[in-house]
Amino acid sequence: MNAFVTGAGRGLGLELVRQLAARGATVHAGIRDGSRTELEAISGVRIHRLDVSDDASVAAVARELADTPLDLVINNAGVYGGAKQTIREVDFADAMRTYNTNALGALRVSLALLPNLRRGAGKKLAHITSGMGSIADNTSGAFYGYRMAKAALNMMSRSLSVDLRPDKIVSVVVNPGWVQTDMGGKNATTPVATSVAGILRVVEAANLERSGEFLDFKGGNYPW
Repeated sequence: MNAFVTGAGRGLGLELVRQLAARGATVHAGIRDGSRTELEAISGVRIHRLDVSDDASVAAVARELADTPLDLVINNAGVYGGAKQTIREVDFADAMRTYNTNALGALRVSLALLPNLRRGAGKKLAHITSGMGSIADNTSGAFYGYRMAKAALNMMSRSLSVDLRPDKIVSVVVNPGWVQTDMGGKNATTPVATSVAGILRVVEAANLERSGEFLDFKGGNYPW
């Protein structure tokens, strides 16, 4: 299997690369910046410099891949939205950057790599969302930039599932849980390896019948 993972330098992305490679996949890892040391230590990984918020960067990676078939693309790259996301104070510049990365970034990558997915056998797009992007599950408010960007990501995936059905390409969003990463913080409840194992399990089980759904890493669906 050939897979592409964005935001692969740390956290969920790095563990996704590890677990996919352990399954025997050839993994293309997109990283914006930072050290490549941990990725370079994983067998079967090919590293690409990628900023999902930049059109030219995404186009350059698509050129690097050329005719390489991809079975799975995981849009994992994301940012948290900054410190000012309350009703008392919103940093709109941060909110726009968050939307550009978390929602439009996933769309850029998905569209740029469609030719590669069409050549692949697996034909799956998986987008790492958040329970904070659920409208039904929002009982605490705030986090405007992050919540709104993840809700937009969810809608993007649903539209892709409709538009790509003739190509038999599956598109789903997956809630990874509250994960023990730099973004999740010290109080997070879910180990990274546990979250990733669950993500890969539900993505592997996803098919055209379930395309467009909001999946949960524990199994089943998450409320919209």
